[in-house]
Amino acid sequence: MSMIIFLIALITMVLANIISKKTFMDREKSSPFECGFDPKSSARLPFSLQFFLIAVIFLIFDVEITLLIPFILILPLTHPMMYFYTLSFFLFILLLGLYHEWNQGALSWAL
Repeated sequence: MSMIIFLIALITMVLANIISKKTFMDREKSSPFECGFDPKSSARLPFSLQFFLIAVIFLIFDVEITLLIPFILILPLTHPMMYFYTLSFFLFILLLGLYHEWNQGALSWAL
């Protein structure tokens, strides 16, 4: 049954690709648009990969901090030693990930 569904989806995609009127080498679509005039300078700005890596690492650790909030809420409901072990293990994993990023050089801002 899954093979039949796969074949129907594949045939549909191939037919849509053949029938579509899109052109990939259209000059108007590939050029930057500035109110109908030719651009004065390059429309592409240089992008810092190091900044992107720092932003992704920040986002990951920010999400992990939001995972720590339920630990505060379940404190009265759990045994103190189990709470301590679970929280310590979670923080150990976070610190291990931070050490790995630091050891790989992802946290150093090189120009």
